[in-house]
Amino acid sequence: MFDITGKRFWCFLIAGGVILIGIVSLATFGLKSGIEFSSGAMMTVSFEQEVNQRSLEQELANLGYTNAIIQHTGAGDFLIRTRELTGEDKMALQDALAAKYGQLTEAEFYSVSPMVAAETWHNAFWAVLAAAGGVLLYIIWAFRRMPKPFRYGICAIIALAHDALVALGVFSILSGILNWQINLMFITGILAVIGYSVNNTVVVFDRIRENLRLGVNADFEVIVNNSLVESLGRSLNTSLTTLFVVLALLFFVGATIQNFAVVLLVGIIAGTYSSLFIAPHLLVVWEKGEWGRFIRWLPLRAARA
Repeated sequence: MFDITGKRFWCFLIAGGVILIGIVSLATFGLKSGIEFSSGAMMTVSFEQEVNQRSLEQELANLGYTNAIIQHTGAGDFLIRTRELTGEDKMALQDALAAKYGQLTEAEFYSVSPMVAAETWHNAFWAVLAAAGGVLLYIIWAFRRMPKPFRYGICAIIALAHDALVALGVFSILSGILNWQINLMFITGILAVIGYSVNNTVVVFDRIRENLRLGVNADFEVIVNNSLVESLGRSLNTSLTTLFVVLALLFFVGATIQNFAVVLLVGIIAGTYSSLFIAPHLLVVWEKGEWGRFIRWLPLRAARA
């Protein structure tokens, strides 16, 4: 049988390395907030003739929109984000662009005031916090007949934090390279990832509970390892089939749910990893009191390398 739990420190090291890359990216690039969170106007336009993005950026700067953010979608449209626009400002901008590049078609336009943006940030924060709190309480209740059920909830929350940090790190890189912005679709994706990741984690925890009840072994580490091996195929198959659906959304639905699809894509991969290789391994470390051992293991591993 595979010794998965025996490699738990390596699993933590891999997760820590990925998170470290994300933290460096966040410190370097940061995150660009969409207009839902920072106010402004967003319009999706297309032109009859071919338009170069650099030329469009220069023209917007000439019109006084020096801080405009432009994204070229796969469908050939341009997503243009500017400061908050009145109806007159919007018409003047479109007339100027039409005079420069020929007839344009507006597919979408919306504007968000600073007050609404601040309220959206507030609501998004509490939504994520409520989801995490609900997960903690649910897992503690679901495993209340287990010894030390609080540990199961804490380990699941740590795994969820891993998934969120990975998603933030990836979006920070995309923000720096492609000017991607976080919006409500991003928050929706994070909440969906929380639900998906918890589902996988509960499957593994439930298998651990069943093997503990059956008393298959006196060693908790062996029980967790057996449970992981038994759950591995189901978890991977579920994740792969879900990934196919998310990839279809990403490639065929378009830019309107781009953030949602990418967060789901990253979150499913990170969530599968955390539910198999972080949350159950944390239970083993906690049970065996190995928190200090991992810290001592790192320099020894580096010295051998």
